[in-house]
Amino acid sequence: MSARRAVFLDRDGTLIEDVSYLHDPALVRLLPGAAETVALLNEAGYLAIVVTNQSGIARGLLSREDYARTERRVDELMAERGARLDAHYFCPHLPEIDGPCDCRKPGPLLYREAARRFGIDLGASWWIGDRLRDVEPALLFGGRGILVGSGPVPPPSDDPRFPVTIDLRAAAAPVLADSPLHYFPPP
Repeated sequence: MSARRAVFLDRDGTLIEDVSYLHDPALVRLLPGAAETVALLNEAGYLAIVVTNQSGIARGLLSREDYARTERRVDELMAERGARLDAHYFCPHLPEIDGPCDCRKPGPLLYREAARRFGIDLGASWWIGDRLRDVEPALLFGGRGILVGSGPVPPPSDDPRFPVTIDLRAAAAPVLADSPLHYFPPP
């Protein structure tokens, strides 16, 4: 069996509206086109995996259960629109409180865990997010990263390592063009 390819997606500001320290599932709002884009990635044969930093847990602003409830709500909203997120990984730490860890993005731990679990070829995978820390792991693993400008903080536009797109759908276009199934979405 050949290794699988994944798209590692940031959550807040990439898939959903960035609400500081999101703890209430009622506040989860998908960004326009996010579910439709994830559905296209699903159809093209990519695993869609969320990796997110959740320092609000370390800060005491939300619990692990709060996070789990918002995660379930994201999955429900995606499913209502025919999309599937294959897994969620999160880092609950904040270095100033917990000390350094390998799971906080851009650390490698959560990506390695996903690769082991799903048989992912990290070098053939993609990273999409609204901050450099979301896409920098692509450099470590030999994959490709794309920044989206849909988050609250504009991504740097002068970093030649990562193209910047307006939203998730635009970021997914080169991913879909590179699909192992040679999938090309309708215009």
